Amino acid sequence: MIILGLDPGLGCTGWGVIRAEGNRLSHVANGQIRTDPKVPLPARLVELHDRLEAVLGEYRPGAAAVEEVFVNDNPQSTLKLGQARGVVLLAAARSGIAVGEYAARLVKKAVVGTGGAEKAQVHAMVARLLPGVKIVGADAADALAVAITHAHHLASARALGNRAA
Repeated sequence: MIILGLDPGLGCTGWGVIRAEGNRLSHVANGQIRTDPKVPLPARLVELHDRLEAVLGEYRPGAAAVEEVFVNDNPQSTLKLGQARGVVLLAAARSGIAVGEYAARLVKKAVVGTGGAEKAQVHAMVARLLPGVKIVGADAADALAVAITHAHHLASARALGNRAA
């Protein structure tokens, strides 16, 4: 299965595509969608949507996963992050795929083993779990971590389903 992980942000949304075959994970692609802060908010949201649709069209994932919003000290920043996250969720859902949502602590726990892991530890584990990956930026690394978390979640759900049968 092809899984798209997303780390939403208005200034920069990271995306990462992995392939999950059983317990084996491999890197497909990753990138960042940057919007110009000088452009009005509605136009930035449209650009984010259109560029994300292009990623969805190119890689045709079977599932997507999005990192949940955390609350900033700055309410304006939190609101903009929420708006970008809404666009990301909309684009993925409109493509007809199931979308998982994961808190940052859960992503860290799934990838590193502890919910209090530092970003550098998460990025190092992403590189270890996806040998040969060339990560284009921190937001893309975070998106790959979200995709890995979703792959683990789907594998666990399949394993539990097989035991129940």
